[in-house]
Parts: sequence; C-alpha cells; structure tokens
Amino acid sequence: MTNPASSTTPESAKPAVPPPSPYPEQPIQTQHSLKIGRKTLNYSVQVGTIPLKNPENGELEANVFYSAYTLNSAQGEQARPLTFAFNGGPGSSSVWLHLGALGPQRVKMLDDGSMPASPYQLVDNPHTWLEFTDLVFVDPVGTGFSRAAKPELNKKFWGVKGDLESMGEFVRLYLNRVGRWASPLFLAGESYGTTRVSGLAGLLVEKGVAFNGILLISSILNFQTARFSIGNDLPYVLFLPTYTATAWYHKKLPAELQKRPLSEVLNEVQEWAITDYTVSLMRGSDLSAGKRAEVVQKLSRYTGLEPRFIENNNMRLEIFRFCKELLREENRAVGRLDSRFKGISALAVSEYPDFDPSFAAIIPPYTAMLNQYLRTNLNCKIDLEYEILNRKVLEGWDWGGANEGFPDTGEMLRSALAKNPHMKVFAALGYYDLATPYFAAEYTFKHMGIDPTVRENLQSAYYEAGHMMYIDVNSLKKMQVDAAKFVRGVV
Repeated sequence: MTNPASSTTPESAKPAVPPPSPYPEQPIQTQHSLKIGRKTLNYSVQVGTIPLKNPENGELEANVFYSAYTLNSAQGEQARPLTFAFNGGPGSSSVWLHLGALGPQRVKMLDDGSMPASPYQLVDNPHTWLEFTDLVFVDPVGTGFSRAAKPELNKKFWGVKGDLESMGEFVRLYLNRVGRWASPLFLAGESYGTTRVSGLAGLLVEKGVAFNGILLISSILNFQTARFSIGNDLPYVLFLPTYTATAWYHKKLPAELQKRPLSEVLNEVQEWAITDYTVSLMRGSDLSAGKRAEVVQKLSRYTGLEPRFIENNNMRLEIFRFCKELLREENRAVGRLDSRFKGISALAVSEYPDFDPSFAAIIPPYTAMLNQYLRTNLNCKIDLEYEILNRKVLEGWDWGGANEGFPDTGEMLRSALAKNPHMKVFAALGYYDLATPYFAAEYTFKHMGIDPTVRENLQSAYYEAGHMMYIDVNSLKKMQVDAAKFVRGVV
C-alpha cells in the first residue's frame, strides 16, 4: 500500500500560481453623447488592453492599455477615418491629448491655460476631433495602465527601437481585433510622440500599413536640434526665435521691436539666426573682437538679456539659463513647455529655474480628472496606479549608441513619403514652445531630403501658445479647425 504522506507533493515543487490579472477579461464599453450647437455626437468608448507576446514562444511580455472612441455613424465604421494618438516623454501617458484637445471631454483650465483652483472639472469639448475621426489613445509600456509582464522586460520596450516595434505591433493587433484595415488611417503624436509616429510611418509601411496622414503636434524628429552639447551649435541658432517670442510676450525687447507684430519680428530674427549668427558661431575663436561685440549686441536686442550675460555665456544661450535670466529682476522664471508662464523662484541668484511653471500648472488637474474620468465615466475599475508621467521610463530610455549619432526618425518619415506619396503631413507649432521650438521643426523638415514631388505633402500651422498649445482656448479652437481641414482634405 502506498503511504499517502510519501505521495504528497512538497510545497516547493508545486507550480507557481500566477497572480490574478489586474485587467478586465474583456474590453469595457460605454455609450455617451456630446451636444455641439445643434448637432449631437453619439459615440461609444472602449477601454481595454492588448497583450504583446513573444513571437517565438508566445509568452506574454506586456499589456498595452488604450481608450478608443468610435462615433455611432450611419456611414459605418469602415468609412470613418481612424487616428492613433500618442503623447511623448518618453514616459508620458496619452492623457494630454486625450483630455486636453482631441477627446470629447477635456480638463477645464483658465482660458490662457493657467491652472484653476481645485476641485478641478471635466467639461464637454466642443472642439473634439471625434467629429471628423475615430480616436484611439495609446499608452506605451510603462505609462498609464500599460505594464511589462516582468520588470526585467521593461528594457525591451524602453528605447527608440523597442518602442517603435511594440507600438507598431499594437497598431497591427488593434486593426485585426476591430476590423478597421479598410478605414482611412492616421497617426497623431505630440512631442516625443512626433518622434514615435514619424518612425511608425516608416516602420509600418514596410509591413503593408500605409497611412493617409500624420499629424505632428510640437515636433521633434531630429534630437540634434535640441541637445545643448559641446560642439553642437545648432540648438543655439534654432532656439533663438522662441527666445525672442518669449521676450516679446513679457515686454523685454526694445520699444521698436515691441511695437511690431510678433510674426514680423520673428521673420527678422530667423533670417539673422541662419546667416550672421550661424557663421559667427562656426568661426569659433577666429571670430574677431569687433564682430563678437556686434553679435553680442544683436543677441541682446533679440532676447532682452544684458550684453554682459551673453558675453559670459560665450554667445550661446542654453535654454534653462535663458528661462531663469529673462525675469531675474522679478524673481521669476519662464516656463519650458510654455514660456508665457512665470514661476516663483526661491532665490534670484540661482542659475537655473526651480521648476517649470507651465508643467506645474497641468499636472494636478490632469491627474485628478483622468482618474475620475476613467473610473466613473468609463467604468474602468483597474486598481493599478495610472502613470501620468513615469520618470523611470525616461531615466531608463535607450537612445541608441554613440555611433548612431543623435536620435532621428526624420529619415523614416522621408522614406514613408517616398514609398507612399499619397500620405500627407500636418505640423502644429507653438511660438512659445521652448521644449520643441518651431524653428527647430522647420529646420528638420527642410533638411530631411524630401523629394520635390512630395514636398507639398507637408503643411504647418502656427499658434500663439506653447508646447501644449491646446490648453489655450483660442489655440484649441484653431487647432481643431486646422486638423479637421487636413483630415477631410486627405480623405
């Protein structure tokens, strides 16, 4: 007779029971309506995750969370454009585009984008893009509710290459699951999201996914344009017009320039920046004393900063030194995301701002309203923390090797345009954006080597606001009109 005790499997030998998934087994769907004037938009919202699996062994590697909006249209889903929307960071969730500009609900800010007093509110967005396209807001791995299956797998997704591959796979799987391969397809990205969607356009056209249009909000494709590193003088030239716009807004320019329209002043600065200023920087120590003094005076005229400060910085104004110096006498610093904003400094004598006032204005309202909206309006009861902006992602990001140079997905976008000449590109650029300056974006577009036959496929629109131009009510309205015209013109 067998001894029952001897047949008992030891606890250590039993297979580990995986913890229960924090995600619902099926996507959660809710029905909503939005009244815009005399028109009512009836739409459904689906929130859920798509698992990403290892193609070789089928093991789960990550779950990607999304929020999808579909208009209940008589013309049917297939005829409707479908736009995948991404924010940036790296490490940012999709909350900013979701509840700031594109979605049918938005976080209520003051009209100029400043932070209101709490408790915060979510209000109808009459400028939603849902009017002309269905929307899928995607949270890359490590943001929102999206998570790698194991911590050690984060490195597979946290990098330029891994991010493109995983988000490309998400797009493919989503099109499979909802049956939207025959719909007009668009990508929309903000900040690093423009890096991402430009790369996705190039990656996915190789896999048979040809997009009708790409919408770039506050663009950065080539990171050489924004890296203040030794030996790279390009950012000093390309940030200068935004320094001028900022000084103009805060009334720090000479009276003669303050009286002129901003666009006129910027045209003058841009011309000097790419000619005399660029050549002077290239001469390095060979620049004559007389010419150096002339350049210092011009920089002072165009930035509102003292000549001595400019001279002490070797005629090269790094972004955070500018942000701190412009309003030093007021003990204030201007914002990076939106240089119209002013932040209180602890000490006027410090070299860099204590914080970005434009970023500080948006974090509390958007965090509170995103959590309220998902868990009540959309009935999404996931207990995970929704990672609005995960700094661990940025800190662990793989930008590529030194031999690869600065990260740049402009070539992938150029390649996509060459292979799919029907694709159009729209860029929304803010004059007061010191994170991704408009002049740097213009420089990138002009240096991508786009063939003349498709050069007209690119179009731009400008806004008197910052990086997230849509937090300003007037810019929110304008961007929706511009985007609607673009999408409708393509399809």
